[in-house]
Amino acid sequence: MSTPPEQTKVVVTGLGTTTPLGGDVAATWDALLRGESGVRVLDDEPWTEETPPVLGGRIKVEPGAGLDHQQRRRFSRSAQLAVTAAAEAWSDAGLDGASVSPHRVAVAVSAALGDMNAIINGWEALKERGWRRVPPMTVPMSMGNGSAAAVALMVDARVGVHTSVNACSSGTQALATAVELIRRGDADIVVAGGTEAPLHPLVLASFSAMRALSTRVDDPAAASRPFDADRDGMVLGEGSGILVLESERHARERGARIYAELAGVGITSDAYHMVQPDPEGAGSTLAVRAALKEAGVSPEEVAFYNANGTSTLPGDAAEAKTVRDVFGDGRGPAVTALKSMTGHTLGAAGALESIATILSLHHGLVPPTRNFERLDDGVALDVVHGSPLKLGDGQNIAVKNSFGFGGHNVALLFRSGTRSGRAGERTEGSGG
Repeated sequence: MSTPPEQTKVVVTGLGTTTPLGGDVAATWDALLRGESGVRVLDDEPWTEETPPVLGGRIKVEPGAGLDHQQRRRFSRSAQLAVTAAAEAWSDAGLDGASVSPHRVAVAVSAALGDMNAIINGWEALKERGWRRVPPMTVPMSMGNGSAAAVALMVDARVGVHTSVNACSSGTQALATAVELIRRGDADIVVAGGTEAPLHPLVLASFSAMRALSTRVDDPAAASRPFDADRDGMVLGEGSGILVLESERHARERGARIYAELAGVGITSDAYHMVQPDPEGAGSTLAVRAALKEAGVSPEEVAFYNANGTSTLPGDAAEAKTVRDVFGDGRGPAVTALKSMTGHTLGAAGALESIATILSLHHGLVPPTRNFERLDDGVALDVVHGSPLKLGDGQNIAVKNSFGFGGHNVALLFRSGTRSGRAGERTEGSGG
């Protein structure tokens, strides 16, 4: 494939997470490799007797311990998750105490819902106790930019606070925004990613009314089953994934460790339906092809594909068509779907899964898809399952794809400095 025009290289130097699998990157990564599940029955929620039991991926470690009193009072749960992950990413990038101009630092952090908890709780206070008892920070805590603003306060970012609300592709879109800011020369460093705290009864009831959620409450760990023939819907989760991105020049000048390059971005929209993806996967296909083209990479060079993989019947079927259309009807790249373990963290999902994609390239191991037992008839995908996939020497390219309600599609291509190509061998392990 032809080499794209010369442009500023954007690299990843810091990673931070809080997820249903662990309170930081190391714990989450280890759990992903083991194929663990963070899904459980949410039996501590204020459901009415008419509401059926539901499943969710609650974060494993509550954020309070790492926050000061003011942050706990003034930040929504979504913002608290974002600040927790951002603090880890900033430290991981070696920026604690570093001499960095705040006028060269930007933030791009997104969420699909803002924070529904804050606005609903404020409404309940108004109804039950009157307007004088409504928390004064209800509106700031519920705004879509609230989490990004909280992160900007933490890192003293002066270039701008950027929030793109793109439904379930919001976290992926935030990384694309970071790439644009750095390539334009507006910033040397962008703290970017996604966050979400959607486990409120109203949100869960809405998804349930759409018949989008799995009803496998008798076996929560087996409920999220991307690409499996017996999948019956998705499971919601909460969490945050934050990355530090820099221009390669800036990162090398300060001697930073580089995990990978974010080399290609593709953004399209289906204009098909508010909830359902285009069943032919046409928009998603165009997004993946655009990311490949921008990076100057051929489909044959992609080692693995980190799927959107929500475990819904139409979503997984459409994505399987995208993989087949981009990579051909043969074996194609290995496919992994991590919502099988974390649940669907909405606006955080694309960023969390991008972090896992980067770590897979960095360590040469691709986590398995949990609960995958039988592929749908006629869907030819090489789904990583049972145990992690060990990448071979030179396998250094991967694609992360995201869909979102409203027809949003964002595809990212990551490249590390040590690996490239097609799938290797499986390692020992259970993988769930």
